[in-house]
Amino acid sequence: MDLLRPGGALAVVSTHHVAGGSEQFFADVQSCYERFTDDPTVDGLPAADDIPEDPANLAETGLFGSVQSHRFVWDADYSTAEYLELLSSYSGHRALTTDRRDGLYDCIGAHIDAAGGSITKRYLNQLSVGNSLNQTLA
Repeated sequence: MDLLRPGGALAVVSTHHVAGGSEQFFADVQSCYERFTDDPTVDGLPAADDIPEDPANLAETGLFGSVQSHRFVWDADYSTAEYLELLSSYSGHRALTTDRRDGLYDCIGAHIDAAGGSITKRYLNQLSVGNSLNQTLA
């Protein structure tokens, strides 16, 4: 840990897609991914409580005097257009051919429209802070 000066800290922020929100939509939309991508089928999203407290495993390295973790579970509501725009920022979606991506988005959009034109997605954001061996943050 030569890059971390004495008194310094390393912060790792992670975002996880977790169960909650419009759960039936996310189960139903797997058929779109099966049809238009080569990704394996996901058997549902994990519960927020099933995600480890320190996903970066900072405490296990032995390189920090202390590790503090903070968790934030929150929901975001998306219209059809907003959710498709969000998906357009995901590298796996951007890597699809235009035909496959258009088919996927049409399929997903139809599911959102069938659900009333909006969906809710649940996220877990985590912050893990590893403090150098000679400092503990208050």
